[in-house]
Amino acid sequence: MKSRQPLIVLGGMNRRRFIQYGSLALGSSVVAACSGGTPTAETSASPGASPVASTAAGDGIKVGVMYSTTGSIAIVEKSLQDATFLAIEQINEGKGPWSGKQGIKGKKIEMVVVNPDSNWDLYNQMSKRLIDEDKVVCVLGCYTSASRKSVLPVFEEKDKMLYYPVYYEGNECSSNVIYTGAAPNQQITDSIPYCAKNFGKKGFFIGSDYIYPKESNRIAKAELVKAGGQVVGDEYAALGTTEFITIINKIKQAKPDFVLSNLVGDSIPAFYKQYKDAGLTSKDTPIMAYPTTEEEIQAMGSEFAAGHYTSFNYFQTVDTPENKAFVEQFKAKFGQDRVTNGVMEAAYLQTFFMAQAMEKIAEAGKEFTTANIREATRGQEFKAPQGTVKVDPDNYHTYLYSRIGKWKEDGQAEIVFATKAAVKPIPWSQALYKGRICKHKSPDDRSNPNVETKKDLPVEFLKQA
Repeated sequence: MKSRQPLIVLGGMNRRRFIQYGSLALGSSVVAACSGGTPTAETSASPGASPVASTAAGDGIKVGVMYSTTGSIAIVEKSLQDATFLAIEQINEGKGPWSGKQGIKGKKIEMVVVNPDSNWDLYNQMSKRLIDEDKVVCVLGCYTSASRKSVLPVFEEKDKMLYYPVYYEGNECSSNVIYTGAAPNQQITDSIPYCAKNFGKKGFFIGSDYIYPKESNRIAKAELVKAGGQVVGDEYAALGTTEFITIINKIKQAKPDFVLSNLVGDSIPAFYKQYKDAGLTSKDTPIMAYPTTEEEIQAMGSEFAAGHYTSFNYFQTVDTPENKAFVEQFKAKFGQDRVTNGVMEAAYLQTFFMAQAMEKIAEAGKEFTTANIREATRGQEFKAPQGTVKVDPDNYHTYLYSRIGKWKEDGQAEIVFATKAAVKPIPWSQALYKGRICKHKSPDDRSNPNVETKKDLPVEFLKQA
């Protein structure tokens, strides 16, 4: 059948879609991708989202894409959707890393794209709709741990696969999630000793008031104590908060050597601006952050982040041929003024993990069942923009590089620390759960994968040919 452009619908829906999703909260939306045809008066093309070439509905492989493009987290989550669109376009059209191929053995990936509006309950509802009504093979999506925790029971109950691209607090190892963001040992374990050595041993911890910031700070505080440091403050603000003068005054009173920030979304630009306006400087009290990326720095203005730090697996300044191509291709598609960031790079690379697994299944003449996708994804390697990465076949987390960047006046990062290769992920924080690891059986029977070794675990790196 002749390939057709999918209909991208965001903010407006046809009558059938409106009825189907009418029970969801107002403000959420559905992109009915791959339905063919031309936008009518009832539908509108998604701003900034070029259509992805695909076959007519029913002839391709349906995949859910679930990121918020509105609400308090959209400041960064929209970039994950954009990176996913780029990856699927490249896979379907045989471009970029998929050059020389055409889809999945001739079949195109069809996206069913939903916008949960930064609402945890909507993530849950939309994941059910994607699985039960749209019949997707798997889902690429979620950003916050709150959204992941909201949908996890759905994916486990229905035995479907979620590809989750965001650094997180760890302490989880599901048979129904491929984790492509940093585990604690790939972000926290290196950054806290770096702070203690280079800034001083008194740390003040802040974050948004939900599971990821609180759990990540709990791990980071344990790492600081382990390094001989002292916690002099621990404060949280409701998600979306943009007023930080009270917390900033507490920071001034505590006189820490550094601040560890796990604020997310719209709170990030507000905090950095007020921090500088209050007279706190990167020279005297630097901020080490995890959620602060090029995206938030562009939104706030680079002068507010200059001199502060972020611990991440990827920065736009990473010097690899793959990253040079990725940055060029992303800007060509979405605009020369756009920046790339660590979470969107993970969203990009996980789409290729998924495609490589699907290709392996197709070559074997098998169906795209959850069991087949699960087994085909474990062990996948990919030359990502950050460097060569791999899905750990034991725990479904990803070997990733650990890096620390110091933000410059131009809004880009000077990489001041980097591991020699991708680090083996350890989902359980060893500062809190010494010797605990995850190891799924092969083939996976979905039993409890946690193993208590009672041993110190060495740092392991991905061996490259």
